[in-house]
Amino acid sequence: MRQTTEAFRSRYRANIHPLYNPWLHGTFVLLFGMAAIAAFWSSVHQVQPLQWLAVPLTLLSFNLGVYMVHRHLGHHKKAFARMFHARHAGDHHSFFAPGNMAFDSARDWRVILFPAWLIVLHTLVISVPVWWLIARFDANVAGLVGGCLVLGYLVYEVFHACEHLPAHNPLTRLPWIRQMRHLHELHHRREMMQERNFNIVFPLMDYLFGTLYWEPEQPTPYLTRTPMTRLQHQIEIPGDPVAVLAYASTVTRWPEWHPSSLKINGQKGPLHAGARFDEDIRAGGRDGHLNWMVDEYLPGRRWVAQAQGDHGLSLVLTYECDAQGDGTRFVRTLEYRFSGLGLRIANWLLLKRRIDRESAESMLALREMAQKYLAQSGVNV
Repeated sequence: MRQTTEAFRSRYRANIHPLYNPWLHGTFVLLFGMAAIAAFWSSVHQVQPLQWLAVPLTLLSFNLGVYMVHRHLGHHKKAFARMFHARHAGDHHSFFAPGNMAFDSARDWRVILFPAWLIVLHTLVISVPVWWLIARFDANVAGLVGGCLVLGYLVYEVFHACEHLPAHNPLTRLPWIRQMRHLHELHHRREMMQERNFNIVFPLMDYLFGTLYWEPEQPTPYLTRTPMTRLQHQIEIPGDPVAVLAYASTVTRWPEWHPSSLKINGQKGPLHAGARFDEDIRAGGRDGHLNWMVDEYLPGRRWVAQAQGDHGLSLVLTYECDAQGDGTRFVRTLEYRFSGLGLRIANWLLLKRRIDRESAESMLALREMAQKYLAQSGVNV
């Protein structure tokens, strides 16, 4: 499945117009939407308590409309909505699959956000006529309804984008977003996408229509408790980011350059998301054993893995690369915690400084060993 998804992503990205600007796309939608909301709400004055009911009722109606469109047009082909079906069930669900739900760069917003012109159409064809009709009877209610119809559109776009953020983004830890991300990933399963979890912002209609599906999330140590000790180091390494990250994420080579790594039991070569391996370590003067799982591998950009160890140790390791002239800026971020009070105190008093020193030394060794390896492999450095 991952190979199929990656192949589709490559083809889709190759077909994106060279002049497409994701930041212009997102900014236009946001600014137009805010301007439209301001215009509708500018006619609202001295709202009475009963008139405020227009806000929740409009947002609930919008929630229902999104549910119906998503369920019946996004996943069931209709002649009048062929383009939407092809874009959603075809492009979007082929680009994102369970275990591969995050976008890699801003240009991937092309397959997440609606076309920029759609918010204009939504405003002119839906919001304005509804506002005009209601304004014949109540100007305040009309303004509130018109603005909330556009607000619902913007909230949908923002939440949907958050549901495809990389897992390390801080927004993914917010409870509401985290739960909707999980529901949306379940929806992206091939066997469920026509039947379950059609709401994007709030799963009320899924609950009412019996299409809500939930299963417990797999435990993710670095999301369950806070805080963690965070150490970050960076260094410039001669060589291409793809080659440098491939070397660093070849875990069987860690003992060559990291002073804490004693032995690795795992596959050779750079490890992709889902791969597991074991490591014997000596960190901060203590011996231990780690069970690792790779969460993310974006060649030339980012590699993320998490581990569980002895004495209640849990950690997350992130490698990030970007081109710097003829070389690569390599950033290593280590986040870890101990569950026991005694080791947390020991970490504060002593271990953190030792681990920080070892991590800084590892960066120098990584540069030296990566440069040697890339030279021996015939990679330009």
